[in-house]
Amino acid sequence: MKPIAGTDQVLIRARVATSLLFLLFGITLGTWTARIPAVKHGLSLSDGQLSLALLAFAAGAITGMQAIGRAVDRFGSRAIMVPVAIGEGLVLIPTAYVPGLIVLATALFVFGAVHGTLNIAMNANAIEVQRAWRRPIMSSFHAIYSIGGFLGAAFGGLFARAEVDSGTNFAVVGTAMVVLAVWSWWWALPPDAAALDEEATDDAGAVRSPRTPGSRGATPGVLFLGVLAFCALVGEGAAADWSAVYLRDSLRSTAGFAAAAYAAFSIMMMVGRLLGDRLAAKLGPVRLVRGCGVLAAVGLAVALLVGHPAAGVAGFAFLGAGMSCIAPQVYTTAGNRNPAMAGRALARVVSIGYVGFLTGPILIGSASTVVGLPGALAIPVMLSLFVALTASALRPAPDHTSVEDGT
Repeated sequence: MKPIAGTDQVLIRARVATSLLFLLFGITLGTWTARIPAVKHGLSLSDGQLSLALLAFAAGAITGMQAIGRAVDRFGSRAIMVPVAIGEGLVLIPTAYVPGLIVLATALFVFGAVHGTLNIAMNANAIEVQRAWRRPIMSSFHAIYSIGGFLGAAFGGLFARAEVDSGTNFAVVGTAMVVLAVWSWWWALPPDAAALDEEATDDAGAVRSPRTPGSRGATPGVLFLGVLAFCALVGEGAAADWSAVYLRDSLRSTAGFAAAAYAAFSIMMMVGRLLGDRLAAKLGPVRLVRGCGVLAAVGLAVALLVGHPAAGVAGFAFLGAGMSCIAPQVYTTAGNRNPAMAGRALARVVSIGYVGFLTGPILIGSASTVVGLPGALAIPVMLSLFVALTASALRPAPDHTSVEDGT
């Protein structure tokens, strides 16, 4: 279905504006990640001390996600996301100039809080833009985030290779991010854009009146959608932390070939997200997520059974392809259940998912001490199957009542 007649330019600009924020979000985090070794070396931190500082970032992110949902619902995503995006570029810079662990942890907590806040606001805005387009486009935003993460890491690597200090690196990237944020402000979707048409449809084809965005009393099924996000992000965290270790230590591959496992995961996740909108339009969210869960589970399970380095790379590639479309569809469903409370719903779902990303690698590491790493990697296999079996939770909810469900 084409965008609403007569508003093509407004909608195209709105999509570009939201895409810029997803790109900014990925570049900023990718840049920071690439320069972590430089920050660690500059402060002479041990691995344990660095872990505490990174934990502060995670705590800040969850705090920001939880705190901003109500404000997004009250003031609108546009009013929140652009100032926060400007802050995202600025708060990156001080992390390179801290004198010690305590100040670094404080700076990373603030960085994490801004990062988490932007995560909720830009996803809420992406859902609004998708609703105005009247067809699935959410996966494309997440694909742009993946591209941004790659670009940020590449920029960071180039600055490191040129022996440019992390402070200069962060200042250059931070300034560029402020420019992107200001650009997105001028092109962002106007708050009343939905009123340009009589009605808009969500990605599942359910018709909504834009003038009656929904009751503020309930958002059905949010906690279970959070569980699905948790399951998906456990798989992402597992790939990030354990894919190379599995190939290197369990399958005795070379270090260079082991790195290909996460590269394959990341590339296939990006490819899957680039194709995800077309698949969502053709299959609907339930069948798409069910198929993705099966693909991730079967692909990784077969690789673990074969136990060969090449199979390991292929297995993580299938895991990436399978994981690619799950989170975007879950977030879309959460935001569409009750548009009047989309910010709070997204805050709950994204936060639960992020906990999965953080704790998944720890869970797998703990399990590996008992059953070995190949056995522990069966955890994301089982969780992917669970997502496939319960994908019907993404069907549009029936008209909700005034009963509060905790959001």
